[in-house]
Amino acid sequence: MGVVTDRPHTADVDGEAITPKGLEALKAELGELETVGRREIAKRILVAREHGDLKENAEYHAAKEDQAHLETRIKRLRGRLVNAVVVESNADDPMFSFGRTAEIVDEGTGELHTWTVVGAAEADRAAGKLSDQSPVAKALLGHAPGDVVEVRTPRGVRKLRIERLV
Repeated sequence: MGVVTDRPHTADVDGEAITPKGLEALKAELGELETVGRREIAKRILVAREHGDLKENAEYHAAKEDQAHLETRIKRLRGRLVNAVVVESNADDPMFSFGRTAEIVDEGTGELHTWTVVGAAEADRAAGKLSDQSPVAKALLGHAPGDVVEVRTPRGVRKLRIERLV
């Protein structure tokens, strides 16, 4: 059990790496925006049109601007869906890998973190989801429980120990 330095990214895929749960969430959000979101905007535009002159109708212009933002979001999500490459985690793999969850101890502070490595678009640090592109995830990927890795962060070098895979 030695100290090891940063290792290369291990989820090398052509496209956007995403977990199966991330793909489900992406499809759900896209479906919601394409149905409910579009209907709500259409209703707002219809109501605003009934107020008369469209040139000076702030409600109409706001609804049209929101519609443009919605369509841009839908277009981006569709692009992500086309480029998505589902990366399944292997529960039998003894190493920390994409899609796996691990308990990590920060040896400098003693704090215990539970982190899952996911694609960049799924990342949510508050929810314990680290981007596979982050320095911390890159350092931890490919290591086994008991390994200690050093990772350079904006706050300096941190020593992180993989306590166990969940």
